[in-house]
Amino acid sequence: MPSAVVVEDLRKVYETETRGEVVALDGLNLEVEEGEIHGILGRSGAGKSTLIRILRGVERFDEGRVEVCGIELTPDAPESRFTEVKKVTAIHPQREFGLWPETAAENVMRKLYWKRSGVEELPPEDTSDYEELYEEALEYLRIVGLEHKADHYAPVLSGGEKQRLLLARQLAKDPEVLLLDEPAAMSCPGTKQQLLDAIRRANEEKGLTVIVVSHLTEVIEYLCDTATLIEEGRDVLHGSPREAVERLTRGMPEPAPKPEPGEEVVLRVSDLEKRYQLLRCGETLHMRDVNLEVRRGEVLAVVGPSGAGKTVLLRMIAGVELPDGGEIELKVDGEWVSLTDLGYGRMEARRRIGIVHQEFGYVHHATVRDLLAGRLGVKSASVLERARERAEELGISEKVLDVLYALTDLPREEAEERLKELDLSPEILDELFPRLPAEEVERFARPVFQAFDLPMEVLDMKFGELSGGQKVRVAIALELATEPELLLLDEPFGDLDPVTLRSVTNSLKRFVERRGITTILVSHDVRFVEETATRAVLLDDGRIVMEGGPEEVCREFVERSEARFLQS
Repeated sequence: MPSAVVVEDLRKVYETETRGEVVALDGLNLEVEEGEIHGILGRSGAGKSTLIRILRGVERFDEGRVEVCGIELTPDAPESRFTEVKKVTAIHPQREFGLWPETAAENVMRKLYWKRSGVEELPPEDTSDYEELYEEALEYLRIVGLEHKADHYAPVLSGGEKQRLLLARQLAKDPEVLLLDEPAAMSCPGTKQQLLDAIRRANEEKGLTVIVVSHLTEVIEYLCDTATLIEEGRDVLHGSPREAVERLTRGMPEPAPKPEPGEEVVLRVSDLEKRYQLLRCGETLHMRDVNLEVRRGEVLAVVGPSGAGKTVLLRMIAGVELPDGGEIELKVDGEWVSLTDLGYGRMEARRRIGIVHQEFGYVHHATVRDLLAGRLGVKSASVLERARERAEELGISEKVLDVLYALTDLPREEAEERLKELDLSPEILDELFPRLPAEEVERFARPVFQAFDLPMEVLDMKFGELSGGQKVRVAIALELATEPELLLLDEPFGDLDPVTLRSVTNSLKRFVERRGITTILVSHDVRFVEETATRAVLLDDGRIVMEGGPEEVCREFVERSEARFLQS
C-alpha cells in the first residue's frame, strides 16, 4: 500500500517574545499508508498540533522533508507547494468554532459552493443552485448525525454539535487526507460515538486517510489502525494503539483522595426554568424543574448529552445568565443571597464565584500577569465599593452596574459583543473595575502556581504562547488566585493528556479541600468524573433525571449514550 504521508527528520523551532527559542519538533519521522486511520499520542506540549499544522501546509519548518499525497515540502519549498497541500487536506482544529452565523446547512453549503466557484459564498435562496447545495449539504450533515439540525442557527448549537458541524464542512471539501486535532475533546460520549462513526464512514466510503491527534486514549484505541507516540518532539514508538497507550501512561501517578464535603448547604437551586427559542427552529432548549442543593467543599459533577443544558445551568449559577423562573441562592457570610435579583447583594455574591469557560475566551496576546491582574481587580474585596462610587459619578444605576459586573465573568469577545448591543465601549469595564497593580499579582499567584506546578516565569508569557496543558492550568489558576468560595468549571480539561490530567486533577482536589472551595464541574470525561467528583447529577433534555454517586451516574450516562468506544 503506498504512503499518503511521509515525514523525515522533521524539525521545527518557534521564536517567542517571552521564551526565546522553543523546539517543537526535533527529528521526527512518520509514515502513514493510504486509507489508514493513524493516531498521534503524546503529553501536552509534545509537538502534536505543530505536526498537524505542518501536514496541513499552513506551517513552515526548519529542517527535514514532508510528503503529502505525493507533494513534497522542504524548508525552502515555494509557497505554491504549500497551497497544493492545503487543497488535498482538511483540518478539524481543537477548541475552534470558526462557523458562519447562519444555519448548519448554510455553513456546509458555503464550503460546497467554494468547491464550485473558489469563493465561500451562498447563492440567492430562490435559485436552483441554492436548492441543489441544500440537498447536498444534508448528505454531509447526515454523515455526522446533524441532519435534524440543518435549519438550526450554528452559534446556538452545543459545543459537541459545533464540532460535528465543523467535521461536515471539512468533509464537504472532499479532501484526500483528513487531519483531526482533538476532534472529540469536548463532546459527550454519544456525540463522540457519532463523530467516531462518521470518521470511520468517511474513511471506508471515500478511502480517506485520517490522522487523528487525541489525548483520549479510548478514542485512539477504538478508532485507529496504528499509532505513533511523540515525546519532546521526537517519535519514540510506532506500533499498535494499545502499545502507544501503555507507553504513554507508564508511571502515571495514583489518584489523590477526593475532598471531604461538609454538612452545610451553601448553594440552592429551586424550580429553575430557562427556555431558548428561535423563530426559524422553534424551541432549542427548555430547562425546567431543576432543583439542587450543594454543600460546602463538595465537588459536584454535572454530566449529560450535548445540548442538555449543562453549560446554561452553570452560567445561570454564575449569574451571567438569568433564568426565566425559579431561584438560585448562595450563602454569603451566613445569609442567603439571591443570584436572580439584580443589585449590590448579587454583586457581592458573584464576587465570590469563579468560572472557567469551555473555550477560555482570554486575549491571546495578553500576558498571564495582565490576565491575572484583571481577574484580581474584578474579584477583590474592595472592587464593589470603588465601582459603586464611580457608577454614581457616571450616573449608572445599581441594576445596570450589576449587569456590567456580570460581563466581567464572560469571555472577552462575548462581553464586548454585549457592550456593543448596549452602545457602550469595552473601556467602561476597565474604568469601573480597574485591574490590580501588576506588582501585587505575584503574592496571589505564587501559592496557586506552586500547587499546579506552574513556574512563576509563566506570568510574563503570553496566553497564546502556552501549550494546551499550560493553558488549562493557567485558566484554573486565574480563578483560584481570586480565592473564590464557589468554583465553576465548564469542560476545561479536554486538552490534557491522561498523565497531565491526573496531575492537574490531584492538584485541584488537594487545593479545593485545603481551601474548602465548593466546586461544580461539567465534564464529558466519565473517568475524570468518577475520579474527582463526590456526587454527580445527570441532566437530559433540560431536566435532572438522576442524582447519586459518580460511578453509578456515569454508568447510566454511558449506557444511555450507547457509547461503544467506552464499553469496549
